Parts: sequence; C-alpha cells; structure tokens
Amino acid sequence: MIELYTASTPNGRKASIMLEELGIPYTVHPIDFGKLEQKEEWFLKINPNGRIPAIIDKDNGDFPVFESGAILLYLAEKTGKLLPKDPKERSVAIQWLMFQMGGVGPMQGQAGVFLKYAPEKIPFAIARYQNETKRLYSVLDRRLGEAKYLGGNELSIADIATWPWVNVHDWVEISLDDFPNLKRWDEELAKRPAFIKGKDIPNKVEYKKDEEELRKKGQAILGK
Repeated sequence: MIELYTASTPNGRKASIMLEELGIPYTVHPIDFGKLEQKEEWFLKINPNGRIPAIIDKDNGDFPVFESGAILLYLAEKTGKLLPKDPKERSVAIQWLMFQMGGVGPMQGQAGVFLKYAPEKIPFAIARYQNETKRLYSVLDRRLGEAKYLGGNELSIADIATWPWVNVHDWVEISLDDFPNLKRWDEELAKRPAFIKGKDIPNKVEYKKDEEELRKKGQAILGK
C-alpha cells in the first residue's frame, strides 16, 4: 500500500515507526546519501526538496507525500489513529508536532552539524545549538511532567515525531539526567515493538560505533 523512501536518520525513523504502529503494509526503498540519490530527478518528482522521508500511497492513486510531519498527519488522517478526534486534544497533539518540526529537529540537527560534521570546530556555534537543544528538552520535560505523552494520555504523532531525535541525544553530547520526565518517556517508548523495529529501518545504525561513517556521509551531503 505504501512505498517508503527513507534513510537511517531521525526524520526517516518517524515514518517507519508510524507505519509500524499503524500496521500498514509498506515497501522500503533505502536512499543512499553517499550517492546523492535524494538529488536525482526521479526522486525530486516525489519530493521537490530532495530530502527523506517521502512516501507514495499506492492505494490513493500513487499520491506522493513529503516532509516527515506531513507524512505523519497524512497517515493519521488516513487511518483515524494516533491523532485525537476531540478538536482541542487534536490541536494539542499537532502543537507538539509543530514544536518538534520547528524547534527540536532544526536545533538538534544544527548541533550535530557543528559538533560532528563541520570541517573546523566553532565553539560558539556548538554551544549555541547544544544550549538551545537543552532548552527545548526542558520544555518537553515540563510537559511530560504533566502528561504521560506529549499530546496527553495517549500516544500520538507528536511522540512519534519527537522520539527519534531525543533518542539520539548522545550524538550531540547531551545527557537526559537533567530531564527525568523526558528520560522516562524516552525509555518507555524505546520498549515499544513498533519503535524497536521502525528505528532499524532501513538499517540499524549505532551512532557511536558508526560515527566516522556518519561523519563522512554528513560532509558529503553538506558539500552539495
């Protein structure tokens, strides 16, 4: 039903975890960043921005969807799952989804770029993005002290969007020890079967073990 174009990144993991949670049949098409497949013309017809993940819904006239948050919303609306039906609760879940899309992802992503990929170390930039990521983590921690999940009492697309980033906090050298509610949430979601399986699609990546390979691929991407 769903064709998934993805790679082993936090954004890519959102889509595979979502599909696993929903139990929707899907076919995986790994995108090789080293070969810049995401910039090839055939892929740009699916995602004009040349980024992963992207999906094609074969059950809906080969309808393409790009941007990870848009994919989560599309699949939630298609299935009626992982997004509350009550208008206020639905809005809360979407607000936290947007918090990830506009805050956690971009800031933590930049922390990773300057810490791991930049050809020269720029202490100001590293501190800037690490500190902003910590600030965003503190917002998440406060929220998760009020509710079990970001959207409320039930798992939602907000959690699926945010967890793949928080789960690689070590990659940007940030500890969760100062964020006990966030740490509890991270560990609980890490035990869910769909999260375990979705995290390793299209392939398992151990960030510390594979750091040099990730660095090379990251620099190859930044060079284009």
